[in-house]
Amino acid sequence: MSIDLIKHPDGVAVITMNRPQKLNAFDAEHYSQLSNAWAETRDDKTVRVVIITGAGEKSFSTGADLKSFIGNPPDISEFWQTQKGMLLNRGLEMWKPVIAAVNGYCLAGGMTLLLATDIRIAAEHATFGLSEVKRGIIPANGGTQRIIEQLPRTMAMEMLLTGDAINASKAEHWGLVNQIVSAQDLMSTAYEWAKKIAKNAPLAVQASKELALRARELSLAEGLRMEQLMNRMLSATEDAKEGRAAFNEKREPKFTSN
Repeated sequence: MSIDLIKHPDGVAVITMNRPQKLNAFDAEHYSQLSNAWAETRDDKTVRVVIITGAGEKSFSTGADLKSFIGNPPDISEFWQTQKGMLLNRGLEMWKPVIAAVNGYCLAGGMTLLLATDIRIAAEHATFGLSEVKRGIIPANGGTQRIIEQLPRTMAMEMLLTGDAINASKAEHWGLVNQIVSAQDLMSTAYEWAKKIAKNAPLAVQASKELALRARELSLAEGLRMEQLMNRMLSATEDAKEGRAAFNEKREPKFTSN
């Protein structure tokens, strides 16, 4: 398996989990590779939006390759290495938008990864599930924390406690995904979403995402104050000037701040 990273000149980066013969499941080495890919796209100013997908037609990701971890637990000291190998769904702060293109099984760790993304496009044959309780473990890396925020309580508890998977139609009905498309249109649709977002002012997009996510931890008064502060900062940028000029001149803006 490899974690493939392609950066396009329009500001869109595509991360592909490439282990289709194992349904894009992860062992320790590939978790490390994915962590590096997240850090690279986070820190590269030319990247404005990231698409995450799985190789092949069967699976987005089925999460951890349990066979590679059975009988090989990490040293207990790693429990306190909280900044080691950070992932999108485990500690890494990524304020650039992330779009998931789900091409099949999205289970266990694949599902917890999905829950940390911002926009989700699913192929018609995609399935979603938090199956960990069927294996004697829990949906870690945010699975138990994010699902209860993103779905109504009864639906979240159904997924957590039964471990059963749901199809793409139900996922869309529940609000877990934004759009269902045919398998052949999956990546092109995800890319259209990415290009639409990448055309917007990058700093404003990142600020909007951070404010929305921080709202989970702040009081309304604190959130409103943080909004004021960020808006004051952004109003002095070149992109804000360009946005006003483009509006007055009735043309598409060309944002340059990254």
